Amino acid sequence: MGTSRRPSTGRVTIADIAERAGVSIGAVSFALNGRKGVSEETRARILRVADELGWAPSTAARSLAEAKTETFGLVLARDPHNLGVESFYMEFFAGLEVELSKRGFSLLLQVVGSTGEALETLRKWHRTRRVDGVVLTDLTSDDPRAAFAAQVGLPAVVVGDPSVSGGLTSVWTDDATSMREVVRHLAALGHRRIARVSGLGTLVHTRIRDDAFADEARALGVEAVLLSTDYTPVQGERVTREALTGRDAPTAFIYDNDVMAVAGLTVAMELGLGVPSEVSIIAWDDSVLCEHTLPKLTALSHDVVAFGAHVARRLFDVVAGADPEAFLDSSPSLVIRGSTGPIR
Repeated sequence: MGTSRRPSTGRVTIADIAERAGVSIGAVSFALNGRKGVSEETRARILRVADELGWAPSTAARSLAEAKTETFGLVLARDPHNLGVESFYMEFFAGLEVELSKRGFSLLLQVVGSTGEALETLRKWHRTRRVDGVVLTDLTSDDPRAAFAAQVGLPAVVVGDPSVSGGLTSVWTDDATSMREVVRHLAALGHRRIARVSGLGTLVHTRIRDDAFADEARALGVEAVLLSTDYTPVQGERVTREALTGRDAPTAFIYDNDVMAVAGLTVAMELGLGVPSEVSIIAWDDSVLCEHTLPKLTALSHDVVAFGAHVARRLFDVVAGADPEAFLDSSPSLVIRGSTGPIR
């Protein structure tokens, strides 16, 4: 008698297929669902064994697997105390919600302490089918989150440069071009020692801005001073005070967000320095805050709400089966206000 078919008294499971094929249950799942993760040779063997055993997918399981949660997820690896003072994410979330609400979707937001915790959250969401897709932000070089999403087929959009998207769809802003514009503006005003107060050095977009800052300063023959922080106003204030009270103080500062720029402006005023007559200040990510200081802050501006909405639309496309692609959203433009001018 042949033994290629299992008796009809019991349903064939993926565990049965795994045992017969000599592979893991995970490998069987990848093969049967047409996902990456197994070689073509292994996939062929698994499909052959499944056919021999008379395997057929459970209708109930298939319905559950194909069910939509109508929820997108976003995990932020940030200090929750710092998020409340950054206008960027508040506007970005609003942009996401604009598009999600149009289609009856919700945003599941979780704040964790590290990239490792963020990865574990994504694993759990994927395992429990908690979300239909995810938005990945604040990527680092060789970020494990992008690699995980690509490996398991979790629909995702990377908010960042295409060079770190891991083959996923990305939506990005041209920060390098914007940074070069800022340095040229300050150099044209006569500044020869310019400081950049940057955010977290592990983030790819920080590195891109750092490199553009250094390259453009070198090309223009001005001195570039890099001051690293964690984006908080406390650290922005500290590094500004140290720079302005040290030898060869910079005459211009470029801050990676608006709250650090406001902190820097306060320090300059406390030290009795005129802004912009003695110190020029520029903020990244223009906000209402920049328009309510004295003087008003020159800033790199782009529509963050529209940016978030753009990301959401691309994620809907990915969920619908669109091929991965890189989308340039914008290049932040310089809005000149009262905090920049020629040095006295």
